[in-house]
Amino acid sequence: MSLKLILGNKNYSSWSLRPWIAMRHAGIAFDEEVIPLYEPGSAEKILKYSPTRKVPVLLDGDMIVWETLAILEHISERFPKAQLWPSDVKARAHARALSSEMHAGFAPLRKHCPMNMRRVGRKRELTAEVAADVRRIETIWTDCRARFGAGGPFLFGSFGAADAMYAPVVSRFASYAIGVGAAAEAYMAAVMNLPAYKEWREAGVAEAWIMPGNELD
Repeated sequence: MSLKLILGNKNYSSWSLRPWIAMRHAGIAFDEEVIPLYEPGSAEKILKYSPTRKVPVLLDGDMIVWETLAILEHISERFPKAQLWPSDVKARAHARALSSEMHAGFAPLRKHCPMNMRRVGRKRELTAEVAADVRRIETIWTDCRARFGAGGPFLFGSFGAADAMYAPVVSRFASYAIGVGAAAEAYMAAVMNLPAYKEWREAGVAEAWIMPGNELD
């Protein structure tokens, strides 16, 4: 069965990046449709695919899968050779926990530093809440690399679902010149050097759509 991802703007849609980069890096074939967010008619177009009027949405034959973590879990089941989750039970449980933490948390960082692939290394002063989010994320990355990262440069060695969940945060830290320690910095470099990440960013930078709320000083 053919797969199709319904996405938002690649420059701004952090949630859309997550399943896209996981599938592209894994070599899973799929079609895509980009629906620019907050444009006239956008909500109606998304509603054709998603009951929540939100992206991303995965169409798998006659199945509709919405919500990023649900898409990643579905893809993991459909393509087990992609190994989106660690094979070790302890590592896998940890990867799912921190992925859920990303899904549900870090609202101050999301609001203060929205994803904008065109923005390069321009600092914003961080509030105390945002700084706390940054410290927590850096702790997650550093701890995972130390405990589970022996097999490669990513959180659990090879690139997987947890890395896909944190890829938009990597872009935020780079866009807003948020400093981190050496281990977290090396992890960020590994993500940004992925061909799939570079492909997404190049497409996002080339987009003509502008979302003023994501274009901050």
